[in-house]
Amino acid sequence: MFKQVFHTQLNKALKTKMAETEVAQVRFGIVGCANIARKVARAINLAPNSILHAVASRSIDKAKRFASDNGLDPRVKIYGSYDQLLDDPSVDAVYMPLPTSLHVHWAVMAAQKGKHVLIEKPTALDVGELDTILEACQSNGLQFMDGSMWLHHPRTVKMKEMLFDSKLLGNVNYIYSTSTTSASPEFFENDIRVKGNLDSLGALGDLGWYCLGAVLWAKNYQLPTVVTALPDVTTNSDGVIISFSASIQYTEPSSSGATTNAIIHCSFLADTSMDLTITGSKGSLNLNDFIIPQRESSASFEFTLGAKFVDLHIGWNVKPERVVVNCDELPQEGLMVEEFARVVAGIRTTPGMLLDPKWPEISRKTQMLVDAVKKSVDLGCKPVYF
Repeated sequence: MFKQVFHTQLNKALKTKMAETEVAQVRFGIVGCANIARKVARAINLAPNSILHAVASRSIDKAKRFASDNGLDPRVKIYGSYDQLLDDPSVDAVYMPLPTSLHVHWAVMAAQKGKHVLIEKPTALDVGELDTILEACQSNGLQFMDGSMWLHHPRTVKMKEMLFDSKLLGNVNYIYSTSTTSASPEFFENDIRVKGNLDSLGALGDLGWYCLGAVLWAKNYQLPTVVTALPDVTTNSDGVIISFSASIQYTEPSSSGATTNAIIHCSFLADTSMDLTITGSKGSLNLNDFIIPQRESSASFEFTLGAKFVDLHIGWNVKPERVVVNCDELPQEGLMVEEFARVVAGIRTTPGMLLDPKWPEISRKTQMLVDAVKKSVDLGCKPVYF
């Protein structure tokens, strides 16, 4: 039933938008048919300012299967190589869900072909590779964004409003974040995320990207003072990290010596969790689905202000307030595509329109933290200073 509804919704949206001829509509090509591409294909066709124009895989048969399995309109072009899609002059932007080891080659080539780049996380194997991608995009006047969908959810916007209201949380003292999933034996045998030659960052790149990004988000993208991997790192026979924890510490450059401590835990070995807790001097925010909301149409979080224990410590003086944020118009991945397409369309149609530097900066700082954790692991869990 879900598959039928998914195909019906996607096909209806695509047929409607294929008939449109609005100049502002951004034509996307998908480079690679990974499973996450199904979700983003749907998002591209739901967003009002974008349309799926082409799909490419390393073989024409795989690309055709992707189109058939996802109910794509027959007018979507199907290519049996990435180069063919990049050579299509009608493609304005590409979405790349490729293995991380392939990002720098194909993203740079896309930029050289004049395509704006929306790329899956982690963006690269290290910040040096990412800088190569960003330079290619910037020098060709092209927008870059990574696929961190949760940043575009209206719940995230609402939480940030409260987070930086000095009358509410106050100074952030502590951040805790997890991203875990209990992977199957087939995952450990076949998935690219545990293959050293394809995605050597493993759980650090796949899951850690979200948790490290959440820490940066909560600190308004201020870089920390020191990052330290904790000595609970688990690797597979390929040397790929499949479970880890890390400490991220901020020491404010002032006489007060104020600090913010963050702990993250990411693993392919534990039951599903997506926790985010931010504790300030006056209150706290809590949610357990920050990466993928439990419901597509709405999401919630708990906010607690001025909590104290009652007499004899037999309870609390307040209960957390549940804040519900609706997401009626588009799911978070649709909002991501819509924002990316908005910038791309502006660059294409408005003389002098500048690239939005926010998204490359967020990606680069997140990649820097990923690199720092990896370096700490390689050093035997020693601290890495910024």
